[in-house]
Amino acid sequence: MKNYKQCPLARECGGCQLMEYPYPEQLEYKMEYVEEMLDKFGTVAPIIGMEDPTRYRTKVQAVFGRDLRGKVISGIYREGTHHIVAIRDCLVEDPTADAILGTIRSLMTRFGIEPYDEDEQMGYIRHVLIKTSRYSGHVMVVLVCGQWPIPSKDDFLSALKQQHPEIATISLNMNYDQTSMVLSEIPEKILFGKGFIEEKLCGLMFRISAKSFFQVNPVQTEVLFNIAMKMAQLKDTDEVIDAYCGTGTIALIAASKGVKHVLGIEVSPDAIEDAMVNARNNNLSNVDFVCDDASAYLKQMAKDKKSCDVLFLDPPRAGSDERFLAAALKMAPRKIIYISCNAITLERDLRYMLKFSPYEVRGIQPVDMFPHTTHVETIVLLERV
Repeated sequence: MKNYKQCPLARECGGCQLMEYPYPEQLEYKMEYVEEMLDKFGTVAPIIGMEDPTRYRTKVQAVFGRDLRGKVISGIYREGTHHIVAIRDCLVEDPTADAILGTIRSLMTRFGIEPYDEDEQMGYIRHVLIKTSRYSGHVMVVLVCGQWPIPSKDDFLSALKQQHPEIATISLNMNYDQTSMVLSEIPEKILFGKGFIEEKLCGLMFRISAKSFFQVNPVQTEVLFNIAMKMAQLKDTDEVIDAYCGTGTIALIAASKGVKHVLGIEVSPDAIEDAMVNARNNNLSNVDFVCDDASAYLKQMAKDKKSCDVLFLDPPRAGSDERFLAAALKMAPRKIIYISCNAITLERDLRYMLKFSPYEVRGIQPVDMFPHTTHVETIVLLERV
């Protein structure tokens, strides 16, 4: 396991709650936590960690402002406040993203571009979102602004591209709201490139746009999804559903295994657009996607007496809800593979499913997707008995 230096900002920043502990101790802590929450359902397999638990985040977002000396800074809000912790080099972020943020800070000073002040509603650049592709090395930059155009717009963009030829696309998102949310609902305007980058995962290519969800740790994501497919043991006759499907990662990987048909359900229009493009680009015709609330759509499917053989669900941290779970149980899939980033809501949902259905938990596998934080991803296999 690779040794790493400790971050000097760990306590001030608060983003990496376990940074002060050696990585093996972090894994022990997470393993004990998952066992405490879930071992009532079955044996928890040993947690799968990373060989190199640094620089794994391919999605980086930074807020911009000025320090007490008037210098342009970027970083994150200290937890529970709107005080910016200035970050120049983050141990868990892709170093390319950190370098681009440094260049943007310098160019803002050079061209007199003020950071946006949401209280005064003055200034220009509010946040910057950066996504990187480990496969191609390409980078997407999204400028989140309170006013546009910025001073010396063309010179700024030209200098940014010149200093970072790895930037494949630059987009603009206008955000006027009094909120800590980075992106507003306003559609992005493409300033350069195609508005997306591509990442390779489990042998397939995936298009990633500004608003579409894609796991931030591609190394562990492959581990996670390979385990999910192994648990599923898909057959060529299987009808598969991927709920909360995002850009279609699990759905398309399942389709590539030669199953009869896969249906992906996702509420985000941007993610669904990417998912459909991803299906075409990977020449997969046995998969379809619908843009809808997963709970409402599955409830209607159950009402129409539709069924499936294997159900994947990867909900947000809040977990699923009783409408979805009741519909899923009514459809009676052979297997349910539940991927969760929150053991508390996972435990709640498992209790519901086991109380009201003839299912048993046959596998529990934690995966460390977010080293140095308290978060842990867990996959659970349920089989109908």
